[in-house]
Amino acid sequence: MTAILERRESESLWGRFCNWITSTENRLYIGWFGVLMIPTLLTATSVFIIAFIAAPPVDIDGIREPVLDLYFTETILFPLVTWVVSGSLVSVWLRLLFFLIYPIGQGSFSDGMPLGISGTFNFMIVFQAEHNILMHPFHMLGVAGVFGGSLFSAMHGSLVTSSLIRETTRK
Repeated sequence: MTAILERRESESLWGRFCNWITSTENRLYIGWFGVLMIPTLLTATSVFIIAFIAAPPVDIDGIREPVLDLYFTETILFPLVTWVVSGSLVSVWLRLLFFLIYPIGQGSFSDGMPLGISGTFNFMIVFQAEHNILMHPFHMLGVAGVFGGSLFSAMHGSLVTSSLIRETTRK
């Protein structure tokens, strides 16, 4: 019986991890998407379960009266919003603001951004009624930018499509 020993160069821990993640020899292929997805999915699942068990108080009657009677949120949140908008992680902080801080400031998570389309529409209507965001100049510029962007995308697609068609003649 002959034993053949192969000497491998010592590989770094990161190199072994990369080889293990991208190896198709494993029973279950993880890949780089799995490296991002698995912890994110576990975090989302555990947060959902925790929120389901230990939910904050809500307005049971649905009349949008704050549970904690905190009516002074505009003066508290205005400096925070100004600071958040001038920061670098604007989108992250604004999501935190709308999904966590705004409902706490209003006194109830029934005032926060709900999941689902009907709840989102209701939130938009109530938010417009309380803050008149539709008449804000930056909101108007954003809407014009979205419409202008869709117009330019349609024009670009039309131009590219029309340039792909070539003239053919049969002889």
